[in-house]
Amino acid sequence: KPTARQERARPGAAQHEDRPGFQYDHEAFPGKEEARSFDQLSPEESRERLGKIVDRIDDNKDGYITTEELKTWIKRVQKRYIYENVAKVWKDYDLNKDDKIAWEEYKQATYGYYL
Repeated sequence: KPTARQERARPGAAQHEDRPGFQYDHEAFPGKEEARSFDQLSPEESRERLGKIVDRIDDNKDGYITTEELKTWIKRVQKRYIYENVAKVWKDYDLNKDDKIAWEEYKQATYGYYL
């Protein structure tokens, strides 16, 4: 059980390698927007921020992350991403801005240049 944040990343411990398929995990854990900000951080700053996220994931505050806590966190992050994405693209489909998307609006927004 870690007693201080600096113990979370043990010196000499195997470091995570970013392989070609890491991007999904990179976005799923902190969320897509937050993952972008991590790309700009030093390894030390990244560890500090990940430690804060781990504190938020640990629902029962026992110092450990269970499989269920991690599943709950990832579902929450994915759900937030879906809602944010819908909000961003809604305006592209709701052409007459009536907060409804008619079939004709959808076809126009999706296939308009083909029609």
